Amino acid sequence: MDDVERLRGRLFGIAYRMMGTAADAEEIVQEAWLRWQAVDRDTVKDADAYLAKIVTNLSIRQLTSARVRRETYVGEWLPEPVLTGGRFEELGPLDVAAERDSVSMALLVVLERLTPAERAAYVLREAFAYSHREVAELIGTSEANARQLASRAAKRIAAEPQRERRVDRAEWRRLVERFIAAARLGEIGELETLLAEDVVTRADGGGKVFAARNAITGRQRVARYLVGALQKFGAGIEVAFGEANGQPTFLAVSPRGIEAVGFVDFGDGGDGGDGGVTDLRFVMNPDKLGFAAGQLSRIGGLPDLPW
Repeated sequence: MDDVERLRGRLFGIAYRMMGTAADAEEIVQEAWLRWQAVDRDTVKDADAYLAKIVTNLSIRQLTSARVRRETYVGEWLPEPVLTGGRFEELGPLDVAAERDSVSMALLVVLERLTPAERAAYVLREAFAYSHREVAELIGTSEANARQLASRAAKRIAAEPQRERRVDRAEWRRLVERFIAAARLGEIGELETLLAEDVVTRADGGGKVFAARNAITGRQRVARYLVGALQKFGAGIEVAFGEANGQPTFLAVSPRGIEAVGFVDFGDGGDGGDGGVTDLRFVMNPDKLGFAAGQLSRIGGLPDLPW
């Protein structure tokens, strides 16, 4: 087996966490493969480290130019969802909480605020457990600087408000089904009871489909926006449940295919009870749904879920 194919899950995982988009990650892995074909293998002591270094540096370079493009992006920019769990293995095994967290939609959004070097140091250290010395070798810096980059990134991430809490997946699904039903029926009062007072919703349509250009905040505003959007555009849409980025998600599906991937975070009420929906993220840009659609196509449709 070719070394790139053997390491594809790890290489894709590094590039995806760096870029936040599966399309960019695939391009980077393909470029790494092309470069690998031109290398004299006898001069490479450690193929795994060599390929990880290529992918890391390609990601740093591409992320710098990608951020310039994102400055002119229409509306909210959200990472591209990747389906996980079960038969979806693009991001490698996500069996433990730490690995799921390293690819969560919430973390990928926060990672956008780091410099490319900080992001690389954090991803390599926290998601793939490279030592500071190994991180230094992969990004081409000193061990002291690699340590500083990772520390600075970790502090910036820790300073971000932690709004989500882990919920039992069956309970999450029950709450989301209740939430969607209230929105479909136009029951604004019921919907408001399910939303936190400072709830925030973001939709990424990329200017290609109808979506709010800016984040909407506040229980009443979000409830009215959701009800209005569903009444206007919800005809023929069905909801399917799945997992993306290591967390439960729902997919809005029509005869045309996936129309949106939705992430719903619930807060902690402070007394152990449910604090309501704190964050809603809808990825609706068709360009960001193609990878997930391809994943489903390869397995012949949505997988059966045990929750």
